Amino acid sequence: MKGGSVYRARGKHFTFTILAVICMTIFLWSYEKKPIATTIFSSQDQFILPTSDVLQVGYHNSEEAIKPEGQLFKESTNLPEETDDKTDPSENNVESLDETEGKRENYMTDGENADMQDRSQEHPSVVNTEPDQPVAEESSETIEDDTNIVSSEKKVCDYAKGRWVVDNRRPLYSGFKCKQWLSEMWACRLMQRPDFGYEAYRWQPKDCDMPEFERSAFLERMQDKTIAFVGDSLGRQQFQSLMCMATGGEESDIQDVGLEYGLTAPSGAARPDGWAFRFSETNTTILYYWSSCLCDLVPLNPEDPQSQVAMHLDRPASFLKRFLHQFDVLILNTGHHWNRGKVNANRWVMYIDGKPNQDRRLAMIGNAKNFTIHSITRWVDSQLPSHPRLKAFFRTISPRHFFNGEWNTGGSCENTTPMARGSEVNQNESSDQVIAGAVRGTRVSLLDITALSQLRDEGHISRYSIKASSGIQDCLHWCLPGIPDAWNEILAAQI
Repeated sequence: MKGGSVYRARGKHFTFTILAVICMTIFLWSYEKKPIATTIFSSQDQFILPTSDVLQVGYHNSEEAIKPEGQLFKESTNLPEETDDKTDPSENNVESLDETEGKRENYMTDGENADMQDRSQEHPSVVNTEPDQPVAEESSETIEDDTNIVSSEKKVCDYAKGRWVVDNRRPLYSGFKCKQWLSEMWACRLMQRPDFGYEAYRWQPKDCDMPEFERSAFLERMQDKTIAFVGDSLGRQQFQSLMCMATGGEESDIQDVGLEYGLTAPSGAARPDGWAFRFSETNTTILYYWSSCLCDLVPLNPEDPQSQVAMHLDRPASFLKRFLHQFDVLILNTGHHWNRGKVNANRWVMYIDGKPNQDRRLAMIGNAKNFTIHSITRWVDSQLPSHPRLKAFFRTISPRHFFNGEWNTGGSCENTTPMARGSEVNQNESSDQVIAGAVRGTRVSLLDITALSQLRDEGHISRYSIKASSGIQDCLHWCLPGIPDAWNEILAAQI
């Protein structure tokens, strides 16, 4: 009898062991597949980034000690918010457009955000390469003979990694002559700036040669195509740069086709929402649409000019939805309008799923920006199969270089020596991890210009801005000709 009891006990123990193994196997299989994790959390949970720690990637000015790469620290939460923006952005209001923008909020709460973009984007050794970025790939071939097989694979060009070099063929156009397309406030030669050394450099990728930009060849390649820039005033600078590059700054047979895209000046506005021009000879259209957040902005009361505006974080700008099918190349950018001052001044109210946002985490500006960038990228990616000829790019953030203060507290960028903080970019990851992360795994390409632009603090408008008489320097926008020309050279190469 005792023997039988022992066998029964062992049998029960064996059965229990088998059941435990089966349960553990199912659990591990489920954990690996993550079917629960991807369905429990809503879409807005998936893009909330940590807010407690910030990756130290630079220093505030040239005299601060460089912290070790990868060091984590917490930024003070007692810094003041910017609230200078009292009116909607306009052509003639530099600081209302973007002077208070530039607050990188990738990993920060509102308080942590207030001073971090300067520090995360100004160190010349912060170098920039996105491993997954789409670039001009060249085919590989296999050569076979009687004795062996030799694999010959050509290198892929990483345009984000390289150095600035002197080139006496620069600039690509004259700031004096390109008055038809270039805003006077960005034409530094018209603003009495006396030094122009910043014009004499071109970007040289590290392991390959970037095709030389030649305007007639570019327009022929873009024949019957439409190139659309959608974003903030840094996107407008890139648009104006390309117009000057494509015309050489000379008068050309070009039509204003803004009405075809609804780009007209609203009643009482200082400027239209954008511009569109068509080159008659090649039927190439280049346009710009102003959309600082890339999201859908809808007045809650269209009849009231002071109405609050629904800021739909999960919806693309209506302009994109309406005209995407007409574009062949799309370049998106955002980042500098994501601060509390801008949101409040523009009376924006965050909306999700058509309703006012109730998620306190998403109410933090940095998280809202990150969520919107991912949301818009996913939407564009979802549209690409239906628009096979469209090539979409998301341009990384353009760095700002205010030293010893902000735009309204005496901040300046008076360096005039090119490459004073270095000339080379060697890093293997983008300096803008939010946008790089958003496009990774999608068909949207990365136009990675942050690190190469970080090295060029002497290229800003500086004290020669239209606000110079009031002591305000523009260390956000760039002189043209200048740094945005290199962005367009890289764009043309990636197209």
